[in-house]
Amino acid sequence: MSQLNTKPNIAAPDDFYAALIQAHDGLSDDESAAFNARLILLLANHIGDAGVLGQALQAAAAPRRDS
Repeated sequence: MSQLNTKPNIAAPDDFYAALIQAHDGLSDDESAAFNARLILLLANHIGDAGVLGQALQAAAAPRRDS
């Protein structure tokens, strides 16, 4: 089973963040939530490994360390 990579792994994270914010521009809250859901499902399908996806679900559910 593969391990979830939680270390920085995006070559240009600021560019990706800007593109993500731009993708939400003009969307209502409901449209934005639907966009996020579609994006999550597309990325989960791309990952495809049930073990890694389970690790991601656990990591996302865990309380943030900096809160």
